[in-house]
Amino acid sequence: MGSVEEVVIARRTGFCYGVREAIDYAKVAAAEGKRTHTLGQVVHNEGVIADLQAQGIRTVGTLDEVDGGAAVVIRAHGVTPDVIARAEERGLEVIDGTCTWVLQEHREIVRLVEEGYTIVLLGTPKHPETIGLLGRAPDAIVVDEEPEWERIPRRKRMALISQSTQPPWKFEKLAAFLVSRCHELKIVNTVCPVTIRRQQDTMELAEQVDMMIVVGGRSSANTAELTRLCRIAGRPVVQIEAVRDLVDSALFGAARVVGVTGGTSTPIEDLETVAARIYELAGTQARRLHARELAREALASVAEPAYRSTSIGRRGGREAVAAGSGAGVA
Repeated sequence: MGSVEEVVIARRTGFCYGVREAIDYAKVAAAEGKRTHTLGQVVHNEGVIADLQAQGIRTVGTLDEVDGGAAVVIRAHGVTPDVIARAEERGLEVIDGTCTWVLQEHREIVRLVEEGYTIVLLGTPKHPETIGLLGRAPDAIVVDEEPEWERIPRRKRMALISQSTQPPWKFEKLAAFLVSRCHELKIVNTVCPVTIRRQQDTMELAEQVDMMIVVGGRSSANTAELTRLCRIAGRPVVQIEAVRDLVDSALFGAARVVGVTGGTSTPIEDLETVAARIYELAGTQARRLHARELAREALASVAEPAYRSTSIGRRGGREAVAAGSGAGVA
């Protein structure tokens, strides 16, 4: 007999707007009959990738895999200017799905280069977003974990900027460290506010429940950070990639209230499915009988499901991405 009586989904979950728009751009292009490709996986989610493939959208690792005249979608992480130039030289239709927040990062780092600062970039060295930033500031000093910071040289004028999904606490700690490394320090806070709010909501939920389930790709840095924050909150936490990973009711012990959150690459529909599975697997007898209905209620209480995994059909986005309207995406 299970013990779970309630499953609560964190507020402001599901795809971040950058991921959502990039996916929508690919779907609209394919629906218009274009040979559509994404340069790299547009999202760290096997189910979403499989859905895109079913719509004829191919994931490619390099531009060499794309035939001339085809469309290539730049994912939310962005790319270097050289990649855009090469795509255009090969006659490809470039559909720029770079997140608007990342585009702002690009503008900021170019400005820092022009102003002559020694730039410290807080980022994961081989992450696509970091690579895109380095394409605009090749001399920037990239650091990630704290032990690496000691190799940052002392300079008169330094500037700090960040990969958007870095934890806010790490950015603040590095900023404090750099004060002793230079005479003038310019701080450009480019940590994504969506990431910050998601982390805040997860922490708040973790404090109210008996245990947490975090849903996201194994290679997703922001998902791993959510898991870390739940541990800091002192709650048992299990990170899974998909509902298929929930197979053992013993995982939930005597938990009565279970919280569910997800990384920015996790569609909100997946969280509803996970909630239903928790009820089915570990719910009390009464809850098991109504697992799917209760899961829908859990989602409805925190989200606007119609617009969380797609912007198609919704006005007011960066582009007029409207299903059935025939509108293209530049």
